[in-house]
Amino acid sequence: MSSQCLPEQIQPKQSSDRKSGLMSAIPSLQALRAHRELPALTALVVALASTLVLTLAGCASTNGIAPGAKLVEPTAVGLADQADAVSPAIEASWWQSFGDSTLNGLVDKALTGSPTLKVAQTRITRAQAAIDNVAAADGLQVTGQFDATRQRFTETGLVPPPIGGTMQTTATLQAAASWEFDFFGRNRAALDAALGSQRAQEAELQAARVLLAANVSRNYVQLARLLEQRDVATRSLQQRDDILSLIRQRVQAGLDTTVELRQGEGALPETRQQVEALNEQIALTRHALAALTAQAPNALDTLNPRLQPVQAVPLPANVPADLLGRRADISAARWRVEAATSDVKSARAQFYPNISLTGFAGFSSIGLDNLLKSDSQQYGIGPAIRLPIFDGGRLRANLRGKSADLDLAIESYNAAVLDAVRDVADQISSLQSIERQQKEQASAQVSAEAAYDIATQRYKAGLGTYLVVLNAESTVLTQRRLGTDLKARALDTQVALIRSLGGGYTVAAKTATAAAPVRTAQAL
Repeated sequence: MSSQCLPEQIQPKQSSDRKSGLMSAIPSLQALRAHRELPALTALVVALASTLVLTLAGCASTNGIAPGAKLVEPTAVGLADQADAVSPAIEASWWQSFGDSTLNGLVDKALTGSPTLKVAQTRITRAQAAIDNVAAADGLQVTGQFDATRQRFTETGLVPPPIGGTMQTTATLQAAASWEFDFFGRNRAALDAALGSQRAQEAELQAARVLLAANVSRNYVQLARLLEQRDVATRSLQQRDDILSLIRQRVQAGLDTTVELRQGEGALPETRQQVEALNEQIALTRHALAALTAQAPNALDTLNPRLQPVQAVPLPANVPADLLGRRADISAARWRVEAATSDVKSARAQFYPNISLTGFAGFSSIGLDNLLKSDSQQYGIGPAIRLPIFDGGRLRANLRGKSADLDLAIESYNAAVLDAVRDVADQISSLQSIERQQKEQASAQVSAEAAYDIATQRYKAGLGTYLVVLNAESTVLTQRRLGTDLKARALDTQVALIRSLGGGYTVAAKTATAAAPVRTAQAL
């Protein structure tokens, strides 16, 4: 391309100094670009693009895609709707009501050292990072750029000689900025989804704390039960050993035969086997407690708790209406619904135009020594509009997936509500039944102990047989074990009821009410 082809005002000046010729060509090219800048044409392009956006907005459609699951109504699953049907007040440190300092220490150690809780806390940190990542996308994006390239310019290209046909260094130093206008709420919905996920993780952490405290307490009660059962078996072993001594005396006196002697001797190994089986269960339960409290398996080998009566939690007449707000697992499921609802909104917003404003400013030159000169300045600003028209069904598939995720979250919430209602009802029924059983068992044990004493005295006096003593002893042992089991079950079920009623969890003021996800999900 010859210099005669260019307008007069941008023809390069001839010079014997080659470098001077190169420098004079740079403003000529800038003048060419300036000559082509037409503000009126830019405005026309923006107007035409806006018209095109409105015309083609319906090309990618969301028709026929919507979540189908519905959130369960509280009254439909048996939650009381009376104003006075509320859960009994439960302290966050409810285990302290047992009045056992050893248990308090174990629960505190578990809550501070449990890897399970640390995993849950790490998930919260990750969720917060996701929030920050989504929030950053909605702000001003600024980037810096510097590049330098050594290249040979073609003699037949846009750049004429004397630059064409030579090796030159092109350099660019500039900053670029962009701002997306979230007119259709895509970024806002994505942020809401991230916030919902974080709050679900926070609720799951609280649920894990409640469950961990309950598991420590229940294993502690189980250990106390096994220790008392071993005491019962040890007492039985001593009683059978005493009776065996009596049988031997009676055999020597000719009052009993070897049949009674062999029966008495056979009873001792049986009882020792029961004691050994209880020792095994005691060791395993101690190991479980050590694991729950993040300690070595043998750390609690000397732990010997005893069953103590505790102040009972008042039993509600019905499953309380505020249960949905007192259980952390239900709160977590509720926030999962919120997050999934926002994900659906964000997926729908992707069907609409993406409008942003971009701009740049900096320097660009041929030759590094010219880069920072005023003549090398460049800048620009303008809108960018992106509209999905044909994408092979990608957006519709994404929306279907998010809608399915919402259905899954809703059904998981419904399942959590149903399970919670059943859980509370089970514990209430069990406690009521255990209370009645304890009364009957206490009466039965009094009678069994009396019958055993009479049978033993009659046998010693030669008025009864050893078979009667064995039968009476068997009944006594059964009642003693049953009494210990019922006492342990009463404590264990108290803990289970406390857990089922939320374990002292309360929804923070910043979180939503139980009805919030219902309104949000049903609005889609």
